[in-house]
Amino acid sequence: MLCPKHPQESLLTGQMVEGLKAHQCPTCNGSWVTAEDYQTWQLSHADPSRTINSLTVPINRDVDYQPSRYDNRAGLCPNCGFYLVRERINLQKIAFFIERCPGCRGIWCDDGEWAVLDQLGLSAYVPVLFTDEWHSYVRNAEAEFRERTATAEKLGSEISEKLFELAKLLEEHPNGDFGVAYLMRRFEQ
Repeated sequence: MLCPKHPQESLLTGQMVEGLKAHQCPTCNGSWVTAEDYQTWQLSHADPSRTINSLTVPINRDVDYQPSRYDNRAGLCPNCGFYLVRERINLQKIAFFIERCPGCRGIWCDDGEWAVLDQLGLSAYVPVLFTDEWHSYVRNAEAEFRERTATAEKLGSEISEKLFELAKLLEEHPNGDFGVAYLMRRFEQ
C-alpha cells in the first residue's frame, strides 16, 4: 500500500493505538486504517447507546494541535484507488480534515489527527462524522454557538447567562410560551 499523501512511499504496518492496526507513512506520519480493522476496534470502544445528539460538536473546543502541512493535499485510497472524501473538523481556533474512502470505507488520518479525535471523544464514531445527520447536527450547533456568542457580546456575560437559563426553563415548562409572550409584551411597551 502506498501513502495517499506521498504516493512514492510504502505504508508500514503498525498501530494507531493499542488494539487498532494501522499502516503508517514514514515521511508524513499519517495513518491508514482499514474498515475491517476499525470496525473490530470500534466494537470494544464505541457506546452503542450513544446517539448523534450525545456526541460533542467541537466548535468551542480549544485543542493544542497544529494541522499537518499535508492536510490540504488530496489523497487516493491506498487500498482501492478512489479519491478520499474529506470531512472538516472545526475547532475553536483551527480546523482539519479526516479522510475516508467512499469505496472500501478505510480511514486516513494525518499526523496527530487521531489524538485530537480521541481527545474530543469522536475516535470511536468516525463513520458518523461522514453522515448527513451529523452535518445537520453540526450546522445547528455552530449556529447556536454563534448566536450565544453574539448575545453574550451584546448583553455581557452575567445577563446572557441568566437569559440562557431562563430560555431553558421556559423551553422545558409546559406553559413556557406564556412566559415568552409576557416578555414580548413588555418590550412592545
